[in-house]
Amino acid sequence: QVQVIESGGGLVQPGGSLRLSCAASGRSTLAMGWFRQAPGQEREFVAAISNSGGSTHYTSSLKGRFTISRVNAKNTVYLQMNSLKPEDTAVYYCNADQIYPISTTQGGAFWGQGTQVTVSS
Repeated sequence: QVQVIESGGGLVQPGGSLRLSCAASGRSTLAMGWFRQAPGQEREFVAAISNSGGSTHYTSSLKGRFTISRVNAKNTVYLQMNSLKPEDTAVYYCNADQIYPISTTQGGAFWGQGTQVTVSS
């Protein structure tokens, strides 16, 4: 069983930046991604990166402010979030799967527990 663990959430002021980290166990290199769920809303896709790191895709509304990256050949992925807005407040979930691209609707097979990001002054 693959374990997925996120870190790096917290409270940040509007306009600020935050970087989330995620590590997944397992011998094979996984495709990895991020989803988020705001209070009272459905979970939504944020970004994903391929097993090699050579391909990425984003939800269009966040591209330009959020950047996903990974450590080569390791199941460690980052989400750099800039120019944060109050509407970015959500629980952010790391997701992993053997196959890329990760489904933007259902996500991949393995999920972390989530990390809270709160954007507020």
